[in-house]
Amino acid sequence: MSLLVIGTVAFDEVETPFASSGRIIGGAATYVSLAASYFLKSGIHLVSVVGDDFPESGIEHFHRRGISTEGLQIKAGEKSFFWRGRYRADMNSRDTLETQLNVLADFNPVLPESAKECDFLMLGNLMPSLQRSVLQQMNRRPKLVVLDTMNFWMDSAWDDLIDTLTMVDVLTINDEEARQLSGEFSLVKAARKILSMGPRYLVIKKGENGALLFHQNEIFYAPALPLEEVFDPTGAGDSFAGGFIGFLASQSEINFETMKQAVIYGSAIASFCVEKFGIERVINLEPQELSDRIRQFVRLVDFSIQPGN
Repeated sequence: MSLLVIGTVAFDEVETPFASSGRIIGGAATYVSLAASYFLKSGIHLVSVVGDDFPESGIEHFHRRGISTEGLQIKAGEKSFFWRGRYRADMNSRDTLETQLNVLADFNPVLPESAKECDFLMLGNLMPSLQRSVLQQMNRRPKLVVLDTMNFWMDSAWDDLIDTLTMVDVLTINDEEARQLSGEFSLVKAARKILSMGPRYLVIKKGENGALLFHQNEIFYAPALPLEEVFDPTGAGDSFAGGFIGFLASQSEINFETMKQAVIYGSAIASFCVEKFGIERVINLEPQELSDRIRQFVRLVDFSIQPGN
């Protein structure tokens, strides 16, 4: 199976109560494609844009993981997208200190021919009209289309977002975004309303409180793994999305059961991401580490019970 990932490849600078990262490699598409590469050894196509300030060593990270960068535009004389933020003491909330759109301001995704036949498509967090343009460039509709978005687009591009939602199979958002999109406080009611907008599946990410999966009248909850230390939450949601769609792309069948497994695998990858700054942990996982982490998740929720009469 093959996977097309659209989104940002960028620079981040992160401050936490404990340390500062300096300028490091980040971006939604970076985390998604690297996380997905643990399930697909080849066939991952990355489409994004950077300036000529982006290091060759950063591009090599993708190549070492078998990720094609044929669709990665490099703009001469321009700078890459940059985000700087500071996490508060609880490590769940953060303040954006600086955003430089740079090459992202006029980004127009152009799919190479090799990517137009991909079986799976991850539409990372971008302007909804750009996400839709990618779908329109495909030679055929992918087997599964997953979309990520955020409250900024709900505020600034509502109509485009609603149109784009009718074209996707899975929407991944956080609980705050689910409430804004639906106008409902209850996440169950919010999910019901969002699913009526077009997606067949909805994943609501709740950070350190895990993730919820909704499909028709079915609900699945996956807890987050309790960690002794959270070093940097940046990219955890995108790593989750990459593990989620990467696992699904490795399966022969897509249904609610495989979706449940994908949520666990996505959660496992995300739990590694937060252990170091940026992509440091995500690019250096050993297969045994991932297997052991999955077993930890299984033990976390595995129990037997005999219901009373």
